[in-house]
Amino acid sequence: MPDQHQTDPRRGPNLGRRNLLRGALVAGGLAAAGATGLGTAQAQSFSHPGLLIQADDFDRMRTAVQGNREPWLAGWNRLVANSHSASTWNPRPVERIIRGDNGTDPENYALLMNDMHAAYQNGLRWKIGGDTAHRDAAVRILNAWSGTLKEIGGWTEASLAAGIYGYQAANAAELVRGESGFDRARFQSMLANVFYPLNNDFLVRRHGTCDGHYWANWDLCNMAAILAIGIFNDDRAKVDEAIEYFWNGKGQGSIEHVIPFIHGDLAQWQESGRDQAHTMMGVGLMAEFMEMAWNQGVDLYSARDHAFAKAAEYVARYNNGHSVPYTKFTWYNGHNCAYNEQAVISEGGRGQARPVWELVYSHYYGRFGRAMPNVREMLGKIRPEGGGGDYGPNSGGFDSLGWGTLAYVQDRKPVALNRLQTYNATDRYVRHVNYDVRLDASISPAADAQFRLVPGLADSAGVSFEAANVPGYYLRHYDYDFRLDPNHGSSRFAADATFHRVAGLADGSLASFRSHSHPDRYLRHHDYLLRLDPIGDATARADATFRITS
Repeated sequence: MPDQHQTDPRRGPNLGRRNLLRGALVAGGLAAAGATGLGTAQAQSFSHPGLLIQADDFDRMRTAVQGNREPWLAGWNRLVANSHSASTWNPRPVERIIRGDNGTDPENYALLMNDMHAAYQNGLRWKIGGDTAHRDAAVRILNAWSGTLKEIGGWTEASLAAGIYGYQAANAAELVRGESGFDRARFQSMLANVFYPLNNDFLVRRHGTCDGHYWANWDLCNMAAILAIGIFNDDRAKVDEAIEYFWNGKGQGSIEHVIPFIHGDLAQWQESGRDQAHTMMGVGLMAEFMEMAWNQGVDLYSARDHAFAKAAEYVARYNNGHSVPYTKFTWYNGHNCAYNEQAVISEGGRGQARPVWELVYSHYYGRFGRAMPNVREMLGKIRPEGGGGDYGPNSGGFDSLGWGTLAYVQDRKPVALNRLQTYNATDRYVRHVNYDVRLDASISPAADAQFRLVPGLADSAGVSFEAANVPGYYLRHYDYDFRLDPNHGSSRFAADATFHRVAGLADGSLASFRSHSHPDRYLRHHDYLLRLDPIGDATARADATFRITS
């Protein structure tokens, strides 16, 4: 039966001091925790550029684009085609941004929204293409706003404006933080004095409502803004505040609340019963929050046993048109904490294209080889990801900074495709079929017998066998039998899918593979099935010897 879990939405999660320290102390914050509680955060500089994109990311993008390599080139071409990336973009700063109907002032937040995306896109074109006109455009836009903006107001939606455009502004500024002419001190002041007070007030006071009143994306955008502002301003206290809220926050955006139910290898998102557009918005915001932390040495992606990977798979699967399990979601909202429930998953906005998936796939599969088949299927439909201006004129198309195909796709070192030919039945090769593993002579499709021999998942000195035609799926033993399973990131899976190559037991010029988790057993075939067995005689030694071929 799937593991299902939901916390009481009226109470904060009881993750405790240890989990908070695990997230924050990795980066050096929340120092000196004593017996009476967490210590005082210490001032500390951060790695720059170090928000969504680091220096080596720009090196990778620049090299790929100059080499006309896909899929980066397709992402670059889409960026160049976006009008927001034009170096002639003229900013339209105002003293007061309004989001939400306050009965008096007309909304004008689109001015800030479009300009921050224009600054970010011009910054990307400068860092990758080297054209100083785009650097100057980004500087011009950012300086115009830091010299003008005094207030963000409206109705409660002002919290959304401060959150979404706060983290986006910091990321745009990070691209030109050291460039001549950019008034970094003034921009830092704007972030700290115009945006941050609203971010902090929302997470603390929540407009006087019940803790569970606001949807997860309200929390997530303000968490992202505080984290981004903290890093850009070299303000350790703000970084610690954002990470602490991730672990222990009382609202729907903390890691305990945003994923209320685990369904095996899938995980239900907090807004799944609301609509899919806001659900995907939340996935994008959480990925960007986690990536900014990751680039400062804090791993939040693995929280709750990689629960976010399971949630991304859940959301992608449903929006690819497949069914998913759903458990009734309950919460309390308003000023009086009235009971609410959502009994079924929402089809609203199902299947929309949103530029939120490349970053998720880049981390879990690109960095760690974890199988993300539903996210991969989604990427097959929407690549290359664009950014603000590519997904319509309304705010939903600007909720994420985007450009994931260009910015986040990992340049995985090419690994040759190999086959395992048996020593004593030379017409047969190891292959997978319907996720079972056996030895066949006539193999169709041929890719079923092709594997990437990659560094061992549990020990890089060993080897793991990744299926050529099912990325993220590996040969692994289970009860000494073999099957092709998705890598879900557990240490047990890594050990079961790792082997140590030794000289062939029947022919030293060939290869045998000893199990990492059972060192007394070897990969061998028996009755044309692959097994993990102890080797005791000449027949077994021959069965455990393989020729690696192309």
